[in-house]
Amino acid sequence: MIESIIGAIKARADELAHAISDEMGAPMRLASTAQVGNGLGHFQHIVSVLRNYSFEERRGSLLIVKEPAGVCGLITPWNWPLNQIACKVAPALATGCTMVLKPSEIAPVSGYLVAEIIAEADLPAGVFNLVNGDGPTVGAAISSHPEIDVVSFTGSTRAGREVARNAADGIKRVTQELGGKSANIILDDAADFAKAVSGGVIGCFGNSGQSCNAPTRMLVPESRMAEAVEVARATAAKTIVGDPKAATTRLGPVASEAQFSKVQGLIETGIEEGAELVVGGLGRPEGLDAGYYVKPTIFAGVRNDMTIAREEIFGPVLCIIGYQDEEHAVEIANDTEYGLSGYVSGELSHARQVARKLRTGNVHVNGAGPDFAAPFGGYKKSGNGRERGVEGFEELLETKAIMS
Repeated sequence: MIESIIGAIKARADELAHAISDEMGAPMRLASTAQVGNGLGHFQHIVSVLRNYSFEERRGSLLIVKEPAGVCGLITPWNWPLNQIACKVAPALATGCTMVLKPSEIAPVSGYLVAEIIAEADLPAGVFNLVNGDGPTVGAAISSHPEIDVVSFTGSTRAGREVARNAADGIKRVTQELGGKSANIILDDAADFAKAVSGGVIGCFGNSGQSCNAPTRMLVPESRMAEAVEVARATAAKTIVGDPKAATTRLGPVASEAQFSKVQGLIETGIEEGAELVVGGLGRPEGLDAGYYVKPTIFAGVRNDMTIAREEIFGPVLCIIGYQDEEHAVEIANDTEYGLSGYVSGELSHARQVARKLRTGNVHVNGAGPDFAAPFGGYKKSGNGRERGVEGFEELLETKAIMS
């Protein structure tokens, strides 16, 4: 059944990419590759997990049995709509759970296409269910419903608190993937310092900065701050903002008026608090008089206690922060209420040592990309539980011990 879904996603990939671009503004190149590609990849990876997973284990006379957790309420966000639907729906199907999916009301079209695809996969009636609506009504109804056994939520930390409160009376399992303010530590022994800085800028600006794991705090040695700023400035200058359907566009609009206003407000706060505005700033980019387009913005000389270094902006806004030594860099990186992802560039063994010191669920070393087998989730206020990989699969299983 899952392989049938995979085949249908491949067949409708162009339609899905256009839907994602239309509903949340991703440039077509991003929508076609990362947005649709990641959604497809999660379904493909779960087939591998399912084929190799043992649902029963004998320990002498003891039998350990893994069983479906039950009915899953799946609440997904607008920034990576197909990706987040796939990394919840795929393991729910593979573990034998039934589910109610509520995609974001801001980006519901790709979710509807997924429902069409699944409807053609010959699943038993009632296994997959789609309900559209907003968080305060439909999301709250799902998380508080007495016949929902597991709630899997991706969204803001604020909304995550409400999901947890609504689920508390039912003592139900809640997994959450929430906000982030990820640090990108560039060590002095990075093989190509300029490439690491440029890659960090591109990573921050990807998806118009609307990724919870974006490397939004770049940490560089204070002695190389001027060098980092010039590389970052040059990289931002090459970032083409515009119509998502144009082939040259690298940065589309943010997803909504509310998001645009939030980003503009935080840029203004950064200026007021005295951060050095390297490039970008308030207002739309030149030549774009309509639409929720944000200038690619870089601040330097940022202190980690500034608002722009503390709050998740969720737009193409990068903070460059100087550090004195490695210990100071780790201290700054961990000085946040979030802990979703992290990035380290440097000599490999050294970078891995630093990665171990970060209080975060993921660390990307020397530009390493995502891995479908890697569990994804956060420390602290970035959430609890994991998605993806074997660990995400097991979040939707109950463990039964049979003694005889």
